[in-house]
Amino acid sequence: MIALGSDHAGFPLKEEIKAHLDNLGVEYVDVGCYTPERFDYAISAQKACDKVVAGECELAILCCGTGVGISMAANKVKGIRACCCSDCFSAKFTRLHNDANVLCMGARVVGAGLALEMVDLFLNTEYEGGRHQARVDQIMAIEKGEKLY
Repeated sequence: MIALGSDHAGFPLKEEIKAHLDNLGVEYVDVGCYTPERFDYAISAQKACDKVVAGECELAILCCGTGVGISMAANKVKGIRACCCSDCFSAKFTRLHNDANVLCMGARVVGAGLALEMVDLFLNTEYEGGRHQARVDQIMAIEKGEKLY
């Protein structure tokens, strides 16, 4: 199950992603927003990320105008490794090397075609582990307030 969320600016892109996931037969839960009326991205980011941390969803995909604000909000949730992506290489390698569990995109930055390619890469790329695990562990240690130096 994938958690989907957006603000008003990301709403149209989230709707495109929903249609794409429907065509692929991928299950998702939409945590909002549900209309193009003004809506704050931090609310949907927290709702979606809470579902990932609770184990209700494996991953989340979030959209706002730039992808930046919603990624910043998502990364405040303990256990989340969110990445704002606007290219396919980053969408693939954030899963492969960083074990990212949230993909964030900007509806005003990427078109639907590119966004759907990134969604496919993000959902179909497995974490490589190995030499990358030490770095993911360091990220999580920082989240716990530990000093790395």
